[in-house]
Amino acid sequence: MSRVRGGSDRLLGAALFLFVGLFAAFAVVLIAADALYIDRKAVAAVLGADFVRDALWRSLWTSVVATAVALLFAVPVGYALSRYRFPGHLLVDTLVDLPIVFPPLVAGMTLLVFFHQTALGRWIEAPLSEGGLGLKFSFQPAGIVLCQFVLSASFAIRSAKSAFDEVDRRLEDVALTLGCTPWGSLLRVSLPLARGGILAGGIMTWARAFGIFGPLMIFVGTFRGRTEVLSTTIFLEQSVGNLEVALAVALLLIGVALVALMTIRLVGGRAWVKP
Repeated sequence: MSRVRGGSDRLLGAALFLFVGLFAAFAVVLIAADALYIDRKAVAAVLGADFVRDALWRSLWTSVVATAVALLFAVPVGYALSRYRFPGHLLVDTLVDLPIVFPPLVAGMTLLVFFHQTALGRWIEAPLSEGGLGLKFSFQPAGIVLCQFVLSASFAIRSAKSAFDEVDRRLEDVALTLGCTPWGSLLRVSLPLARGGILAGGIMTWARAFGIFGPLMIFVGTFRGRTEVLSTTIFLEQSVGNLEVALAVALLLIGVALVALMTIRLVGGRAWVKP
């Protein structure tokens, strides 16, 4: 029996779309305000400046590497949290979400303290000739990747766990009865069925890593040509009074975020389609 739509339904729909319209209009007005403030000169300066292209390239490759490392952890951690109950499960599940809720500056300070005030951190960065690992993170491009990973890996792990939660465990049991090992069941059944959610989480992880700012200021600095990324370019240009150039770079970041989020929506629509 089809539902008869009456006046109350139309009133509810009108009220809902009013809130949708107000929220969307607010976001568009904010972006338009930035776009209307800048002029062609600022846009040309951004598109033609070597330091902007250098910062953009560094933002891209560091965020891609951070996302790859995050996904490397996300699949096994997400699968373990979804399928197993082990001592400390609740603690680990809570720790996964911790970087999402604490201020980003805390991550930068924590990394700085770890690598400069603890024996383990100093050993990691100590040269090989001094018996250390020789892995330099502080005020180095590798530190950008580390900051991005710390702040964004939670999104990848949480998305992977949710994706595995949606996979019917009976399918895994059937695979096991047909001769698959647990490893084979993961690779041939669970992972293919969860790939859409994992991919969507990877896109969100990359978008988060691409735009982080606070930890970088503390842990790697804003050295032009070495540790500068787009987010710190905005700060550097604004701090010397180049507000239009800073806003032009900000619009570039917003554009990248919009493309990433729209891609998530497209991927999410196919996330649970069976192969």
